[in-house]
Amino acid sequence: MRRWIFWLGLLISVVLLYFSLRGLELEAVWESIKQANFLWLIPGIAAYFIAVAVRTWRWSYLLRPFKHVPFGSLYETVVIGYMGNNVYPARAGELVRSYVLRRDNGVPMAFSLATILLERIIDGIVMVAFVLIGLPNVPNLPTAAHDIVLIAAGAFAIAVGIFFWMSLAPSTAERLAGFIIARLAPHRFQPPLQGFVARFVQGARSLSQPTDLLAIVLSTALAWLIETVKYWFVMHAFAMNLTFTDLMLLNGVSNLFTIIPSGPGYVGTFDAAGIGILTALGVRQELATSYTLVLHAVLWLPVTLLGAFFMLREGLRWTDFRKAEESVAVGE
Repeated sequence: MRRWIFWLGLLISVVLLYFSLRGLELEAVWESIKQANFLWLIPGIAAYFIAVAVRTWRWSYLLRPFKHVPFGSLYETVVIGYMGNNVYPARAGELVRSYVLRRDNGVPMAFSLATILLERIIDGIVMVAFVLIGLPNVPNLPTAAHDIVLIAAGAFAIAVGIFFWMSLAPSTAERLAGFIIARLAPHRFQPPLQGFVARFVQGARSLSQPTDLLAIVLSTALAWLIETVKYWFVMHAFAMNLTFTDLMLLNGVSNLFTIIPSGPGYVGTFDAAGIGILTALGVRQELATSYTLVLHAVLWLPVTLLGAFFMLREGLRWTDFRKAEESVAVGE
């Protein structure tokens, strides 16, 4: 992992945490956490792992053009990837789950990474939809936040258009990408880049049929709705009173903010977004901070522990993170 990415992410995390927590009475935050009913977290954690199962099915659907992978094996791979995202910066876990999939099932990393990128794009579409559904209920949201949402929606709309075009006209897309690579990329990087594009286009074919696209979009929406149920359970732990659309907005904004570079586990980006949205919804800053910190911990800890367990059972080492990066670099 490039050092500058790590330090940039760490700096952004520190800055966002500073602006989110300044002026807080930390004793009041701690008091809110102590008064929470943590039994509500148990069904919340269960809901999250159900959402992971739905995302695993979605990935298996995207992988079908190349190979059928057993659900149990794929679920473990997904959890290992989530663990990697939580402990390494720059979503290194995505590389790791692609690496594990290649090692265990022979799926080329370029192809599986293409499907993962498709996942992220469709996730982004659903998150923007969540935000647009919940945004009218926020009376105190700054104008700048509205602008950020509109920019994000426009960016994802462009990305979606590109992916649909690639899936509907794969040969044309591959030729155009090859022309650009031949003109702009250094000669030694051209073969791996062209190989990656070929497999990427193959991955984009998962969206070529309307029924396939519908299945992917519906499963994505279902997964995020189930994850919002987790936010609802954690809300009850703090005896807060928010609507489900408020929580959809919170889920959408918090996860869109994790696109911003940050330290491991999305520290700072997730928290700043969560605290900001909750205070805009009228929640006291101390309570908003308590809820967001506990929610983040509950999203982070269980899947990280389970991922570490699966990682040890798979015989993986931390050095495999580096191997995953090197495999992508050489176009494997």
